[in-house]
Amino acid sequence: MLDSTARNITTALKENKTPVFAICLGHQLLARAAGAKTLKMKFGNRGHNIPCTSRLTKKCYITSQNHGYAVDTGSLPEGWEELFFNANDSSNEGIRHLDRPYFSVQFHPESTPGPRDTEFLFDVFIQSVVKCAQSQKALLQPVDFLGGTITDQMQDSLKVNVKKVLVLGSGGLSIGQAGEFDYSGSQAIKALQQEGIYTILINPNIATIQTSKGLADKVYFLPVNKESVTKVIKHERPDAIYVTFGGQTALQVGIAMKDDFANLGVKVLGTPIETINTTEDRELFARSMESIGEKCAKSASAESTEEALEVVRDIGFPVIVRAAFALGGMGSGFANNTKELTDLCSKAFAGSTQVLIERSMKGWKEIEYEVVRDAYDNCITVCNMENFDPLGIHTGDSIVVAPSQTLSDEDYNMLRTTAVNVIRHLGVVGECNIQYALNPFSKEYCIIEVNARLSRSSALASKATGYPLAFIAAKLGLGIRLNEISNSVTKVTCACFEPSLDYVVVKIPRWDLKKFTRVSTELSSSMKSIGEVMSIGRTFEEAIQKAIRSIDFHNIGFNDMEALMNIENELQTPSDQRLFAIANAMHQGYTVDQIWTKTQIDKWFLSRLKGLSDFGKLMTSYDANTVPSPLFRRAKQLGFSDRQLARFWGSNELAIRRLRVEAGILPYVKQIDTVAAEFPAFTNYLYMTYNGSEHDIDFADHGVMVLGSGVYRIGSSVEFDWCSVRAIRTLREQGFKTVMVNYNPETVSTDYDEADRLYFETINLETVLDIYQLESSGGMIISMGGQTPNNIALQLHRLNVKVLGTSPEMIDTAENRYKFSRMLDRIMVDQPAWKELTSLEEATIFCKKVSYPVLVRPSYVLSGAAMRTVYSQDDLAKFLEEAADVSKEHPVVITKYIENAKEIEMDAVAQDGKMLGHFISEHVENAGVHSGDATLILPPQDLDPETVSRIEAATKKIGDALNVTGPFNIQFMAKDNEIKVIECNVRAARSFPFVSKVMGVDLIEMATKAIMGVDVEAYPAVNIPKDYVGVKVPQFSFSRLSGADPVLGVEMASTGEVACFGKDKYEAYGKALMSTGFKLPKQNIALSMGSFKDKMEMLPSIGKLHKLGYKLFGTVGTSDFFNEHGIPVKYLESLPNEEENQKSEYSLPQHLANNLIDLYINIPSSNRFRRPANYMSEGYRTRRMAVDYQIPLITNVKNAKILIEALARHISLKNLPIENLDYKTSHRTIVLP
Repeated sequence: MLDSTARNITTALKENKTPVFAICLGHQLLARAAGAKTLKMKFGNRGHNIPCTSRLTKKCYITSQNHGYAVDTGSLPEGWEELFFNANDSSNEGIRHLDRPYFSVQFHPESTPGPRDTEFLFDVFIQSVVKCAQSQKALLQPVDFLGGTITDQMQDSLKVNVKKVLVLGSGGLSIGQAGEFDYSGSQAIKALQQEGIYTILINPNIATIQTSKGLADKVYFLPVNKESVTKVIKHERPDAIYVTFGGQTALQVGIAMKDDFANLGVKVLGTPIETINTTEDRELFARSMESIGEKCAKSASAESTEEALEVVRDIGFPVIVRAAFALGGMGSGFANNTKELTDLCSKAFAGSTQVLIERSMKGWKEIEYEVVRDAYDNCITVCNMENFDPLGIHTGDSIVVAPSQTLSDEDYNMLRTTAVNVIRHLGVVGECNIQYALNPFSKEYCIIEVNARLSRSSALASKATGYPLAFIAAKLGLGIRLNEISNSVTKVTCACFEPSLDYVVVKIPRWDLKKFTRVSTELSSSMKSIGEVMSIGRTFEEAIQKAIRSIDFHNIGFNDMEALMNIENELQTPSDQRLFAIANAMHQGYTVDQIWTKTQIDKWFLSRLKGLSDFGKLMTSYDANTVPSPLFRRAKQLGFSDRQLARFWGSNELAIRRLRVEAGILPYVKQIDTVAAEFPAFTNYLYMTYNGSEHDIDFADHGVMVLGSGVYRIGSSVEFDWCSVRAIRTLREQGFKTVMVNYNPETVSTDYDEADRLYFETINLETVLDIYQLESSGGMIISMGGQTPNNIALQLHRLNVKVLGTSPEMIDTAENRYKFSRMLDRIMVDQPAWKELTSLEEATIFCKKVSYPVLVRPSYVLSGAAMRTVYSQDDLAKFLEEAADVSKEHPVVITKYIENAKEIEMDAVAQDGKMLGHFISEHVENAGVHSGDATLILPPQDLDPETVSRIEAATKKIGDALNVTGPFNIQFMAKDNEIKVIECNVRAARSFPFVSKVMGVDLIEMATKAIMGVDVEAYPAVNIPKDYVGVKVPQFSFSRLSGADPVLGVEMASTGEVACFGKDKYEAYGKALMSTGFKLPKQNIALSMGSFKDKMEMLPSIGKLHKLGYKLFGTVGTSDFFNEHGIPVKYLESLPNEEENQKSEYSLPQHLANNLIDLYINIPSSNRFRRPANYMSEGYRTRRMAVDYQIPLITNVKNAKILIEALARHISLKNLPIENLDYKTSHRTIVLP
């Protein structure tokens, strides 16, 4: 049959009466008819995502295929040539005749609803038929393909020839812009290094990997803003710049400088600034989409509140209001009426000149595609993701599932085709993401936005697929073709492909709203989450249960939980507790339909969760002895943890583990290979699942395990990722095999080329033990990941896990107050008076004895959660009622609070209790401000040598008593040379990257060598310049957290940090403060100070401000005080309620609202007076207004004094030249005279 068909085709070819276009089997028949041979392939090509390259244009297309044979190109007779080839295995994908209108393809250009990239071939064929019908001559010419041939393309070569490139980082971590930019920036720098390009980075975030030695050739610790960038460009003369790897911060600088780059001789790599402008300006974007027939939501822009009220008439309520050029949906929200619209506009205009008002589509699905395009118009979608929550919640605050679970193939491809068309139209070069709203009941969709830069979801997509988006984007910006870059996972396939996933990924955000007073917990279109976790499973159920456990140590899975919540309210107005509200609702018998009506979450997701809830109920009818083995296995396949099952069966975790292992129910290790196992993978990017039948790898490495820091949250952030990565790199340099365990998609530690093996898994006892036993690991380092690994240290130790470094029993001695206190008494080191108590009566007696103020806090804790300074007995009673349920197992601890004491930070490394190195930094603020929110100075400038020697002696004693091997950190408080220990962390601490980079000695490298017993030099020489100070300043995100009171206290509130260098502390502080986005005042400064003591302390500084020519304004007590002391301060009222007759020239709220104030110094008095905690003080209101209207705010006396001194020394970016101390370099620099 085959032969007779081929003969018939041969006859038709000879007769040459008509053009021929053959597809799939037709292609093989045409080849046979022409005289060529076909071959049987090893596996064949089957899938919707096979890349094929055109021999004519070198363009690569994504195609749909299903075949096991291919045409043998070598056997093509004369007059025929290859037309397409497979970009992965180079097999033939198409042929054409050189002087007849015959051509064929192996793939399916008509595949529906598959990729539509090659649909144009039908146009080519029809055009050929028309030509031949018009003229017989056309039958003697080859088919004319659209897009020309390679010769035309080659002349238009877009390779960029650059030798020196400047990369802009994103600055301090803040809500909406966190660790994902450390990951994407590091990837970009790796890509540039690989191409042999000298890289310069500007990023003041000292805690990140990208600002470490060995990555960029030179790192400038300066603000990422127009002034600094211009100065660095003039100083360094780079050939080109990347503005797409530093989040919104870098993008804003790019937009602000778009006209300056050409004059400075700098080329912008990657996406052109015009494109960025189009995607950022909401109206230009809507117009651009209209021009290609794509729909955005019905919208209009407005540049004033009046205009906004005008345009809403046409659109109709409800609407969403967004500020243009804002990060993470800042200044956006929903309005259902004119009052809400007016309120939103006034906040949005404080930080932006334009707002966009668009029709609200709350309740529609939100879908996102990550798209990659090169300069030659090759364009692919790498990952598509679906939000669990419907439209209305910012995607950064939503649970995200990849790949999408509820789209039909038709919906998926409709949106994919649109994504490719839109990105081609915009001309993005590199990586971007496009977000859609899709009506769940029809095919109606509209485009929400395009981010023409790497975003948070780019990091998530990279980790979810194993496709290194930032690395590829950096290469594409250099004009390299997408199909010329190889896939770094398989090493054989090319980067121009769309990954296939044989697993499900779930991302859940982490909020830390409990850390703030008066913050609104409602989720809306402005992002509030601090970090995120990602989990991988073979089913949605397995993945979401893992993710829930990753969010917080206390979560055991998708279970009902005891929580004070009104289920109806929680379901209708989403908050950070929404997922648990759904679990509680299901437990109480709500149906899927009832929950859907209230939440609009897709019924597919809800029915899966209902399945988990029902299975949990079924499990409670068994106990550990009666549960049948198949049900036990099913429970594990659905993602239930041993701890969860122990709760159902009235047992404990270890007993369940023993039963499970005896029953042979063990997890399988699977590899993420981007190609669903079609090609062998070379990277060990791994996850564990119970839905498998064999391991993808063998376990012969016996590597050293390093536990990462887990989810970013307040108190544990990128600093610990820096520590983990430095430990891994040191181990590899010393020849050890390494195993990294972490589950945070924003980090460099979860980049699959950092460790020999990466397990993307939760850090809890069950999982860590499973990995340790499977790998027969050579030992485990737990001191690099902050508190998360420390929480399971003792349990691991008791189960005979080889914990490297300090013994977990000693870690427990440091973390258990009783043991630590007894140890300090024994070695005669002083500490503040404290007592642990279980009743209010005991507490009251103790507080009377030591006198108020006191610090109240639960025992085992990270970053002072729920810690409070209490100034009176009534305060104490109220706080204890609130905090009594903080932790069931641990009672509450009360410590005497010492006022006006200096706080000092000690970071040290020891081996077997002997010190190998240490550095002391001083806090600017007094003790009482959490060390994570404190401003740090190194080397210390104002410490008495006597204090320093006492601290060193105490540290030696403590290190020896705890027999420390590895890193440790102690916080001391000093007053009149008396020192007391606040706390000791026997692990790496938040300040380690700052201290290591400022002093040029990598403490983590030393600690890792000490832990592994490798030779390490004690107290290596420190080479720092003569006049040189580093200052670390915290980065706050109060503007994101509506309602939160922006004051510093014992609770940590900062989300990140920056650090800069100067000749003295004032210069370094000024640069660092500006790096957080703080604008130095030009003219008007408002003052409001509570206590007399603070006013007296501030008197000389306020005098300096007056001499400098600033106009000063003050609230009633403050202005009277300074006027009495001869400093003119104009009086402003701050009435608690906005009365109409309040004259605006005398009103502080009016001045703040109209942006007439450049700096607001508001120093609240300690709350010693009986005021209910919910009392809204005038101070709180005006502080909050300053934040909402983006007016620089200082709330601490010591910060105010150092800032005013910096102003007095005329420190500003204009006046400061670029100096050698502004940068760190990976090379030895010699300055010739």
